[in-house]
Amino acid sequence: MEKKSSHILNASSNLLGFSLVIITSLKISKISHSTHLDEFAGVACLFFAFSCFFSFLAIRSKHERRSFRFETIADYLFLIALFCIVLAVIIVTVKII
Repeated sequence: MEKKSSHILNASSNLLGFSLVIITSLKISKISHSTHLDEFAGVACLFFAFSCFFSFLAIRSKHERRSFRFETIADYLFLIALFCIVLAVIIVTVKII
């Protein structure tokens, strides 16, 4: 089976930056108090950061079983964080329309 850890690390680090840009722009524009967008983006930041951490551990691990376990954890954390970002995009779309 092909290892996905490097792909997870790359994607989650990029989306971590995207989530931080969302939070920063909401704080600058002072809209964060009127929506739950910053909460979803904050939760996504945490999950993306932990996903980066576990995918890095999977890459660096010498044991195959441990590497697979870390990769699986990183994969699920990435999926949850992606769901949070989708919710944030839905909130933005509803507010614009």
